[in-house]
Amino acid sequence: MPLIVMCGYPCSGKTRRAEELKAHFEDTTDRQVHTVGDGALGVDRNRVYADSQQEKDARASLKAEVERKVNKDNIVILDSLNYIKGYRYELFCLTKHAQTPHCLVYCLTSGEDSSSWNKNREAAEQYSQDIFEALVQRFEAPDSRNRWDSPLFTVLKDDILPLEAISDALFKRKAPPPNQSTQSQPLSSTNFLYELDKITQDVLMAIFNAQKTTVPGDLISVPGATEKISFTYQTKNYLFTLISCLF
Repeated sequence: MPLIVMCGYPCSGKTRRAEELKAHFEDTTDRQVHTVGDGALGVDRNRVYADSQQEKDARASLKAEVERKVNKDNIVILDSLNYIKGYRYELFCLTKHAQTPHCLVYCLTSGEDSSSWNKNREAAEQYSQDIFEALVQRFEAPDSRNRWDSPLFTVLKDDILPLEAISDALFKRKAPPPNQSTQSQPLSSTNFLYELDKITQDVLMAIFNAQKTTVPGDLISVPGATEKISFTYQTKNYLFTLISCLF
């Protein structure tokens, strides 16, 4: 079922909006609603966002948790910063692979408002000022012209959440069709490498044997091919190089 991606500055009201969405869908549908976020995974924000590798690992954990929960029966809300457009694209590809709709809810606030809300939190839940300012500076705002940011619902701090419009976007819109990059590729045959090696050696040996009685310009037949190849000095030199590598 659909994925709702929250997005916004730190302390921009994302969690409050996610809770509104969860309550709405629990009241109006018979589907399970799962919220995935930093809090649920026990992420220490100041420690994680101060280290690029730890932040990358945290994003991977959130994505993996979303992937586990997205199915035909659930609604999943990803309550995190989601401030990197490349990461939002990965989430979009995830929904294409699962063949389910998604939407983005952007909690738009000023840096001043978010900073004030951050300072009014309990000390254990606050971002340090350095981390807060760094995240605001790195923030890549969503753009509805990007397919991975669409449909986009931008919500100001005093706005009423457009619950019906979000519901329509999720349940009355077809899922994006999967493409080659998001579909699971069939596994290769277990003896693929053996067959490839055998065919390669057969072709090389056919050319090697033919060149004993062939002069440049003659055509040589090779196993498994309908067209013949023209034998040249370059062919001969290349052949000896290949054979020396194989044998």
